[in-house]
Amino acid sequence: MNKRYVKFLIFASAVTLVVLLSAFSFTSMWKDPPIVPGPGVTEIRMLSEWLPQLAGTKSDTEVYVIKGSGDGGRFLLLGGTHPNEPGATLAAVVMIENVSALMGDLYVIPRANRSAFTHNDAMEGAPQFFSIELPDGSERVFRFGSRRTNPISQWPDPTIFNHPAGTTMGGSEISNLNRAFPGREDGLTTERVAAAIMNLIRQEGIDLVVDLHEASPEYPVNNAIVFHQDAAEVAIMTQMMLEMEGIDIRLEESPINLRGLTHREIGDNSDALAILLEVSNPSQGRLRGATTEELVTTGIDKFYLQASKDGKLFAPYDETGYSLDLRAARHVATIRVLLDSWNMMYSDRMIVLSGIPDYQQMLDKGLGAFLSPIS
Repeated sequence: MNKRYVKFLIFASAVTLVVLLSAFSFTSMWKDPPIVPGPGVTEIRMLSEWLPQLAGTKSDTEVYVIKGSGDGGRFLLLGGTHPNEPGATLAAVVMIENVSALMGDLYVIPRANRSAFTHNDAMEGAPQFFSIELPDGSERVFRFGSRRTNPISQWPDPTIFNHPAGTTMGGSEISNLNRAFPGREDGLTTERVAAAIMNLIRQEGIDLVVDLHEASPEYPVNNAIVFHQDAAEVAIMTQMMLEMEGIDIRLEESPINLRGLTHREIGDNSDALAILLEVSNPSQGRLRGATTEELVTTGIDKFYLQASKDGKLFAPYDETGYSLDLRAARHVATIRVLLDSWNMMYSDRMIVLSGIPDYQQMLDKGLGAFLSPIS
């Protein structure tokens, strides 16, 4: 056989192998890691129930409903608006797997932008998955996704994003769910997801919405409650009660002209009170080293330690890092105290949940102690 032909076959085989391995790696992110519904989950619905155009797409996502035996208010919790903010997603999963409702109803969307979980941000070198060890020695695996909708679901983005409120943004922002609210039912995929969530809020009579996020340590809005003006009183009370428990948290009022974000558009376009929670996350900042699975879970990074010593950060940071356990625990604690504040202020629409994990126990035992094994 001709040597040149043999070399060609070897080269072609190598290219084919690389392509197949890459395709396998890419498509492995299309499968949702399981979430184990806790005893309080009364039904699992799909977001497409509130916008049928989403049915059968990679953007249709589960809505976990936890209904109480007594009448009360209705609370919507959003995780996974930005899938590269895993503390937000995991806090929502913890609520699904542990919490029951005594009064009122809880709706949880842990993968709000489900399409964005199916890929990574280009050129960031981020892991596709990360794992958490459970007390029985098993592991739960979760995806580390992107801030933006997968181009497979939405392409191309426009040069300029003309928001329904009349403002304009860079075209790529139309694939960022936290810029797409209140959405358009006939718009691009991300706008449709936002519109479906808005339909859920209006049709289900949601009273309170909390959108969970994480922020890089050098970002000014950090470890904060960002509140729509209508939610000012409950946000202020929540901050005061958290500080009494030794949890420092800032208050940030939603800028009136900053359009597209949940805390602005949900508050403006529905009767619900809208709040966004931020927790510090070193794995998404610009001062970090390699974005490894270890950084995602431990939050330990030597470059952030130096930045802290240089006074460049807006969040406290030391040798212990900012672990995923801590980030999820802060979110869960804030939700608990927020509901306590809500119930004191709105006794006619109380939302009483049981089984919310204790903040200190989440830190002492670790996040894995509050996740169920996969049977």
